[in-house]
Amino acid sequence: MLNAEILEILSKSRHHGWVLEPDAKRILSLSGITVPPFTLAKTIEEALQFAEENGYPVVSKVVSPEVVHKTEVKGVVLDIRNKAALAETFHRLKSFDGARGVLVEKPVQGIEMIIGAKIDFQFGPVILMGMGGTGVEIYKDTSLRMAPITPEDVLSMLKGLKAHRLFTGYRGAEPINQDALCRMLVAFSHLIMMLDEKVSSIDLNPVFCSPESCVVGDARIMLPS
Repeated sequence: MLNAEILEILSKSRHHGWVLEPDAKRILSLSGITVPPFTLAKTIEEALQFAEENGYPVVSKVVSPEVVHKTEVKGVVLDIRNKAALAETFHRLKSFDGARGVLVEKPVQGIEMIIGAKIDFQFGPVILMGMGGTGVEIYKDTSLRMAPITPEDVLSMLKGLKAHRLFTGYRGAEPINQDALCRMLVAFSHLIMMLDEKVSSIDLNPVFCSPESCVVGDARIMLPS
């Protein structure tokens, strides 16, 4: 059974065809998937308050139904280290067409992965995992499984990646927290099974995986037309 708040978010998002990032991250958080501390700041005072309470540096992103691919329009600013830089960034991002506010969040570090799901006409929900970040289309290093998936499936998917050695420890680097990755993928699989035809696809990219945790850096949920 889907949480009532998730159903409300999906309903209010339907008219523009996708779920804005703060709402997408709220859905993930309600589903047991780790996201960084964040706020949707509608005023500069709200943005500054978040940074003061959580500490610098912070990341800022435009939140607008007109901007699906934020990095392509310079709608994401990393490593903001003081009030002046945050104020300048906030006012620039708030000037984008249709801006509902600015997402301000704590930065996350780790190996960049992609986790995604698509509702296939024949097979139903299909889960994807692979190398992520802005080079995802260059790497094309992914594994697929039909939902639902188990922790054993997740480890098998990880092993099937060409870059799997990066995740299991390479040249003295610590391996990522595979238990955290398994928990995230299983929770994600459960979520997409419950959502089913209420969404057309979900992309979590990047997901930052480190020896300590796996955290969703960006999230996009597309809705059926």
